[in-house]
Amino acid sequence: MKFNYKFQHILTLKEREKEETFSLYEESVRQFERAAQKLYELLKKKEVLEKFQSEKLETGFSIQKIRHNQVFVHNLEETINYWQKQVISTRNEMKYWEEKLLESNIEVKKYEKIKDKSYEYFQQWASNYENNQMDEIAAIQFQHRKGN
Repeated sequence: MKFNYKFQHILTLKEREKEETFSLYEESVRQFERAAQKLYELLKKKEVLEKFQSEKLETGFSIQKIRHNQVFVHNLEETINYWQKQVISTRNEMKYWEEKLLESNIEVKKYEKIKDKSYEYFQQWASNYENNQMDEIAAIQFQHRKGN
């Protein structure tokens, strides 16, 4: 006898959903990493620029160059603010997909557990059925011996 799991189609669908959710989660992680890397680079650039500006202020710097650097720093800060928002947004998206992945894992585990229990029940039933068949065969053989 062959074991036939009645929810196999649902389990297959849930596994496919889990795989799709996992790939969306991985993509969100990559987007988060890219945004975080870009933010890090901009913060590092700002730090270097501010250090350069403070060194130049000590040695003497023209007002024109000070203004130019301030405009550049201001633009850099606006870009940093944009990327900070991007990092927060991509982190939230990543957490969303992480939760969905966790839910998908739980769903798949539920159906796998049901499948395991169904298989155990099937094995017990098959064993009992086989034992009953053997008892019937033994009884028939006993009847034939007795009749001879």
